[in-house]
Amino acid sequence: MHQRRTLEELVTGVAARLMAVDSRTVVEACTAVLRDLVEYLDVDVCFLRRNDEELDATVLVAEWPPRTNVPTPDPLAVVFFRDADPIFAAAKHATEVKIVRPHADDYQRRVKDGSGVDQTSMAAVPLLSGSVTTGVLGFVKHGDREWLVSEINALKAIAAFLAQLQARIAAEDRLRYLAEHDALTGLANRRSLLSELEHRLEPGRPGPVAVLFLDVDRLKVVNDALGHAAGDAYLRAIGGRLEAAFAADLVVRMGGDEFIIVVRAPTTMDGAHQLAKQAQVVAAEPVQLQTEEVSRSVSIGIALGVPGRSSVAELVGFADQSALAAKAQGGNAVVGFTDEMRTRAQERNDIEMHLRSAIHGDELVLYYQPEVDLASGQIIGVEALVRWQHPIRGLLLPDSFIGIAESTNLAGELGRWVLWEACRQMHDWQESLPELSLKLRVNISPAQLISTDFVETVARVLEEYELSGVDLCLEITEHAVIHDLDRVLVTLRGLNELGVHVAIDDFGTGRSSLGQLKQLPVDTLKIDRGFVHNLGNSSDDLAIVKSIISLADSFGLDVVAEGVETVQAAEMLLELGCGNAQGYLFSKPVPPAEVLEILQRGGKVADYPADR
Repeated sequence: MHQRRTLEELVTGVAARLMAVDSRTVVEACTAVLRDLVEYLDVDVCFLRRNDEELDATVLVAEWPPRTNVPTPDPLAVVFFRDADPIFAAAKHATEVKIVRPHADDYQRRVKDGSGVDQTSMAAVPLLSGSVTTGVLGFVKHGDREWLVSEINALKAIAAFLAQLQARIAAEDRLRYLAEHDALTGLANRRSLLSELEHRLEPGRPGPVAVLFLDVDRLKVVNDALGHAAGDAYLRAIGGRLEAAFAADLVVRMGGDEFIIVVRAPTTMDGAHQLAKQAQVVAAEPVQLQTEEVSRSVSIGIALGVPGRSSVAELVGFADQSALAAKAQGGNAVVGFTDEMRTRAQERNDIEMHLRSAIHGDELVLYYQPEVDLASGQIIGVEALVRWQHPIRGLLLPDSFIGIAESTNLAGELGRWVLWEACRQMHDWQESLPELSLKLRVNISPAQLISTDFVETVARVLEEYELSGVDLCLEITEHAVIHDLDRVLVTLRGLNELGVHVAIDDFGTGRSSLGQLKQLPVDTLKIDRGFVHNLGNSSDDLAIVKSIISLADSFGLDVVAEGVETVQAAEMLLELGCGNAQGYLFSKPVPPAEVLEILQRGGKVADYPADR
């Protein structure tokens, strides 16, 4: 009874020791268990092996005591079942304990080659997971040893604990692999990237750390032509090629058609450019998809990080911005991040961080650019243009923050503020000048145009400031129209019922068709300033302006020219049949008080029209 109780204590102690083990501590914990078993069972060697299905081999996990003078390669480290002697080969499917007594055979020779011990006896206890053999717990005695039934039963229990541990560690490793690798390509994913860069950017680490951000050019064409399955196959092929070509580095799939290569050796910008060119060559090789050979180029952005100074988010963001710059060059380009780009990025980040508070605070203001009758110079309307009175950067023009508002889903909030403020100002002007006849033009964003409550919002604004619908003209872009025509039509018809006019802004720069234009309940086309700026000097611009004016006339629409800066352009527009315009020839955008002054003195632009 004393012996069995002691064995039970041994088994219980092993179970307790293995309970808190994870993949980081498994070898250390198993080695400690083997050491206890060697001492308790009075054997010379104890070892633990696992069966690796992918390798079709038995792999040494831990042993006690550690061998000295281990040969290279170690014949005991990995034993492939196809080459194994009968004893090792039996470990693949063994379900019962096997006792080996001393005699000369292939097994004894392998043991002697790996340990130098001549004759041994062994007990091999299989590790079982259901009906599958996952490894073996082995005990070696120099010379011979008898094994008691009670000992064998205890070792079976210990082997069961070890099998459970192996299964748990395998599951943890699998979960960790899935968490750190992209499901489509098998490459490292964003989580692995962040972990790698956090380590590489620690103070004192070697640098610079080069990041290459790859964006596949025009992959949508592949998806549209051959289907998304083909596009996925293409990404797998490119990912595999990049991983093979940059085996010493970390290749990451960021998602979609974007990859990142983290160069593991310290690299200069020139060196990173050379690597990027290599990556372009690798990526450009054709991929066989179905019956088609497909080849795509890649745009690559490069950024360098300095350990102890650069942050992970900053480095990846800079590489991303560089890739966008490469993409903007038409694709198949390599762009390195520059100090100028850094300054722009810092400005953008600052604007993005503070734009929401600016919208809801007192930092936004509206300027108004007059629209005039070309024949008389009389102001017939004003276009509300937003400005940001930034506390540090001064007065910012819309180009500095409108794009950021659209990319951060703040365009709707910004547009609502502009609409309400412009209508409030119009109400104030009408209070000061009861006979005022003026058209208020307000730009609205694509987000507002497709919003289900936008018409209701406009109705509330008009009611709040006692404005008629004909006092207001909302300006939309061709780009906004063509992306969700059905939803846009619902909005425009609702505005039409309110009496609100609608203009298509920057006309001629988008892709709207005549068929679409015919469907739209709009009142005005505004000729983009790009076609007006050189009017009188460019025959191409003249032809485009003529076409737009003719198109507007055929649809019964008003036409307004933007960007008029010369008398010559104004006179030519008038001759062509465009009666209304705005531009610096008449007035730059001005604060509300200056608009009121112009209106109070008769509403006519000074110095225009000149005496003819």
